[in-house]
Amino acid sequence: MSINGLKTRYRRVVLKVSGESLKGSQEYGIEPSAVNYLSQQIIEAHDLGVEVAVVVGGGNIMRGASAESQGMDRATADYSGMLATIINALALQDSLEQRGITTRTQSALQMQAVAEPYIRRRAIRHLEKGRVVLFAAGTGNPFVTTDTASALRALEINAEVLLMAKHNVDGVYDSDPNENPDARRFGNLDYMDALNRRLGIMDATAVSLCMDNELPIIVFDIFRPGSMGRILCGESLGTTITGRD
Repeated sequence: MSINGLKTRYRRVVLKVSGESLKGSQEYGIEPSAVNYLSQQIIEAHDLGVEVAVVVGGGNIMRGASAESQGMDRATADYSGMLATIINALALQDSLEQRGITTRTQSALQMQAVAEPYIRRRAIRHLEKGRVVLFAAGTGNPFVTTDTASALRALEINAEVLLMAKHNVDGVYDSDPNENPDARRFGNLDYMDALNRRLGIMDATAVSLCMDNELPIIVFDIFRPGSMGRILCGESLGTTITGRD
């Protein structure tokens, strides 16, 4: 695809944005400047002519596993986390629409006053019409992470790549770069290596789902200005996870 003289590698992508990305410098909650930054990165991709769907996490407000560790029933905690993702999606939707981008939020939980229900064919139609689609509430099921929801939605809408946006982490390392100054970043990684090394960049179910369906994953730092647009135009940034050639 070529738009305004720029050739893009991908026609349709799913971007996974963690809830932590929306909290900015705060300990929790939503920081407007962080939301506005993320929306601008999405707009830059949209302006390239790429169809963009976004899966939003909720960890800046509520994380099911953490709540369970403090005594909350896990299923109840996970449903609460799904509600947090809807709050985040609405914040991102508002920021995008204030900048002139037509956006639709689709929720896996029935929230008809604020979001459409998730309907695969409707989501694809929105993308074809040039709208940004925000997927909220994960898969609508407890015990399933938003990482897995990202892989599932990407496959359902026939996305060509899953972009895992990280905050101040520019790819997958063989150890924690914040603790080990000699940590090595992988440019490319095989699905099985990602699973066997237990690198923790995303949950195993999500990686397995991508592996079984040969969906490439690119892990990158979205807070490096222009990184998403450069990836969409074919530049090798972050870590690409695929099968062996």
